[in-house]
Amino acid sequence: MKRTATAVWTGGLKDGKGRLTTASGVLRDAQYSFGTRFENGVGTNPEELIAAAHAGCFAMAFSAQLGGANITPASIEASAEVSLEKLDAGWTITASHLRVRAKAPGADRAAVEKAAGDAKANCPVSRLLNAKITMELTAET
Repeated sequence: MKRTATAVWTGGLKDGKGRLTTASGVLRDAQYSFGTRFENGVGTNPEELIAAAHAGCFAMAFSAQLGGANITPASIEASAEVSLEKLDAGWTITASHLRVRAKAPGADRAAVEKAAGDAKANCPVSRLLNAKITMELTAET
């Protein structure tokens, strides 16, 4: 499986602007700029998209892990907060923090916690990121 996205940037770093488009069409000319990345401009930025990818990937992986333990969750809500820091080597994504709320009525809490930990360590986006990945889990069992 392969997925494709395209970025088009015009202009200089601070005065330029970009557009992001995915082959699926979910993003079509989504705007991004210096202002959306480092200030509070309208549009998205690469770090926000990585956070969305991490949250979505984790939620699916967590569901799969729970399924492997014969637990069907009523719901999983995951958010990811990606940290971008200026290091000696340059701007670097240094961490992704997952906040997770899982509802699995009647499930064994230890099994839910193990499934969450396994999903955090093994979802494809977690494995892609070379950053510290932490997690807060609220499990309603």
